[in-house]
Parts: sequence; structure tokens; C-alpha cells
Amino acid sequence: MEHDAPAKKTTAGPPGLNAPSAGWLVFVTSGAILMLEILSLRLVAPYLGLTLEMSTGVIGFALGAIALGAWLGGRVADSIPPQRVLGPMVLLAGVLVLFVGPAVRITGEAVRGGNATSVLIMAAVSILAPAALLAAVTPLVVKLRLQGLDETGRVVGRLSGLGTLGALVATFATGFLLVAELPTSRILLALGGTLIVLGVVLTLTLRGHRGAYALLLFALLGVGASSFSPPPCDVETAYHCARVVADPLRPSGRTLRMDTLFHSYVDLEDPAYLEFSYTRSFAAVFDAARPSEPLDALHIGGGGFSIPKYIDFTRPGSDNLVLEIDQGVVDLDVKSLGLVLGQGIEARVGDGRVGLADQPDDSRDLVVEDAFGGLAVPWHLTTVETAREISRILRPDGIYLVNVIDFAPLLFARAEAATIAEVFPHVALISRPDVLDGRGGDNLVMVASERPLPIDKIQEELQQRAPEFTLIDGDRYTRFAGDARILTDDYAPVDQLVTLHTQR
Repeated sequence: MEHDAPAKKTTAGPPGLNAPSAGWLVFVTSGAILMLEILSLRLVAPYLGLTLEMSTGVIGFALGAIALGAWLGGRVADSIPPQRVLGPMVLLAGVLVLFVGPAVRITGEAVRGGNATSVLIMAAVSILAPAALLAAVTPLVVKLRLQGLDETGRVVGRLSGLGTLGALVATFATGFLLVAELPTSRILLALGGTLIVLGVVLTLTLRGHRGAYALLLFALLGVGASSFSPPPCDVETAYHCARVVADPLRPSGRTLRMDTLFHSYVDLEDPAYLEFSYTRSFAAVFDAARPSEPLDALHIGGGGFSIPKYIDFTRPGSDNLVLEIDQGVVDLDVKSLGLVLGQGIEARVGDGRVGLADQPDDSRDLVVEDAFGGLAVPWHLTTVETAREISRILRPDGIYLVNVIDFAPLLFARAEAATIAEVFPHVALISRPDVLDGRGGDNLVMVASERPLPIDKIQEELQQRAPEFTLIDGDRYTRFAGDARILTDDYAPVDQLVTLHTQR
């Protein structure tokens, strides 16, 4: 007796979510996670600065959100029909993206600082919830598309590949294009709006009108919160949240604030006026060593261009080349801080360390390094290899000035002092007496040269210009550096050396 073979059971799949639609959905939501990760780094920077710990916190919570979302999405997919939750989940993720900006600003004002607790709180607020919801989409879509175990590998592999491709496209598009052209707030608004529209379409397609209206009302609240939340900066550059603050006690005075720090003070009417003590100590050094004559000066880090403008004004005929990584800072200086580029001052946009390689040997009388990412000097500018490049560029009687910020027990300052002394035979250190004694924190200015420094003249200039600062050299400098480890391109944990003791 013959028996007919049982027919294979087939299903047509959910309406409105065919293979191309499923692939695009995973592509977009996976890309949105990486966009949000990059934007979160920029949102948090005005409150915590640009530090390795902050970047690590955001990246860590992004990875944690992806893991959490994938696990929750899988549990939900096995418990609830994906058609019921997929649309609302995407829509809710879009709403949370819109709330990220206001939430970060509110939280940032409450937890300003660089300690580990602040970093973890801000990182969680900036990315955890929306990224987890977006990561939960892929398991739900996999469940919708699977028609049988014989196609598991093909479906899962295809969707995983599209998700990774979406993440790559979003990473490059955000980092190379969007951030350079648009403020973070607008990118977030566009991202959240796109996810909301996508969520509405999915909800209507997979569930019908039921339940969509309440979610749309919630979405409108998110749009309102994102639109009316005031940004913490006047200008959002490629690297910084920047703001120019007027001095209420000096009508022509302006302070440039970038992220968490006041970087520069500029007097719009008097370029010779230097407000900050460390800038006055800069002037004391090169005015003592090279009085009145024009200087060929290289500046690593522009800020408000206070020192280049001082040199240009007080020493006509000087040549100031400024290596500034952020074009937005240069534009803001020209627009709001009276910077005039041309004869005397030139700005070259690019990384300071990279720019050193283009400088000829024995071409500069003065190199001033005053570059920061948050409280820390970018690590690749602190190493013995950088100091050797500076030595190559300086003329035999040239001077190297370095500004750092540190606090007791001055782990980074001591390491940087030891590193500079490894290359230059004549060194000195300028700061407040309590800082030099290891009891406080402030700017520390390091001075280095191949030739002996005019220590007595520098001290006389300091007494006139910055009496709150003093100078140490010789044995006192050696004792200050102590047994600190030399910083190299292979070992320069600058963020950790600075941040660890700011938490004490």
C-alpha cells in the first residue's frame, strides 16, 4: 500500500515585513546605535571633558546595552508575538533618543566633574535605554522571518551581516560627515524623528491603528523636550562645545570656554593684556630670555590665540604658526575674539603631533605647547618622542614652554617633568609654591632649552607679572620629578594619571 508523503507546512510570513523590509529595519536600527554612541561622546564632553575614562564609559555602556537588548529581545520574541511589540519598540526608542539631550544636560549640571561615578552616571543616561531597545529589534525580526529550522543559518547570517553593515555605514557617516556639518542636537532630532516615523509605520502595518495614538502623543512630548532644551554652548565644533563669555568687570574682556574648562582670556582692545597667571608666566620667560626682538614661534594648541596675539602685538615682525586641531575654534576666534589671520599669525588646522613632522630643523625660537582634551594634555603630546621632535625644531638657544594642569600628588606633572628633562639639559618649573611643594593643584609651566636659562631674569619678570607663581630648577626640579616613569609613545596613561587623583 502506498502512502502519500505529508505536505510541507509553509507560512507566508507576516504582512508588511518581507525579507528586504526586515533587512532594512535591522540595518537602520543597528546603525542608529552607533550614531547614538558617537553623539553621546559629544553630549557628555561639556560636563566631563574629553577623557579616556569618559570615552570608555560611553563605549562600555553601548556594548552593555547591545548585550542587554539582544537578551531581552530574544526573551520577548519567545513570549509575545513580535508583530505586537516591534513597532512600539522602535517608536519608543526614537522617543528616548529625543530625550537623551535634555536628560544629559539636566544630569550633567548635577554631576559635573571627572570622577568615576560621574562618568558612569552620564554614560548610562546618554545611551543605555535607547540603545537597548534598538538592540532588541534584531531578535524580534529574526523570529518574524524564520519559517523553519532549515533556514536558520541563512536568516540569522543575513540579518547579522546587514546589522553590522548598518553600524559601519552609520559610524563613518556620523564621524566624517554629519558631525562636521550639523550640531549634535539636530542630528539627534533627525535620528529620533526617523525612528519614530519608522515605528509608526511598523505599528500601523503589523498591528493596525490600535495602540498607535498613545505612542504618538508620547513621541510629540519627546520632540518638544528635544527642541526646547537649551544647548550648553554657543558653537558646537568638531571637537568641543564652545562658548564665549563676557567679563562683567572688563567690558572688552572675553573668556573662551570649551567643554568643562575656561581655556583662554582675550581682551578685544588690548592684545598685550594677559589675564591668566600661566600666560603671564609664558610672557615672563620669553621676555626675559629674548627681550623685545621678533620671534619665530610655533604654538601647539590655539584656544583663544592669546599668546600668539601677544607676541604679534608686542614684537612686530614675529612669525607665529599655530597648530590647532579644531577648525571650529579658529572660526570662533575670528568671529568673536578678534583674531586676524595673515601677516604675523598663521593657523594650520590639524593634529599638533602630526604637524611637528612638517617643521624644518632649527627653525623656531620658541615652541609653546598649550593643548588640552578636558584637564589632560593629549597623551601623544606628552611623550619623550614629542620632546625630541621639539628639540629638533628649536634653534640651539630656543625655548620650549609646556602648560599642564595637575593636582596633588601630581603624578602626571612629575612624569612630564621627568620626560622633558630626559631630552633637554636645562629645565625649570613654574607654578604656585603650594603646588610645587606637592600640596595643591593648578597650572604648571615647564621650561626647557638646550642652552642655560636666564633663571634670575625669569624670576624678576615673574615677580612683576605673576607674583603668585615661583620657579624651581636644578636639584629642586630633580626632586620634584623624583622617580616618575618617563612617558613614551608606548606608555603614556595621561588621563589616568590626572583623573585618578582628582577623585581623591
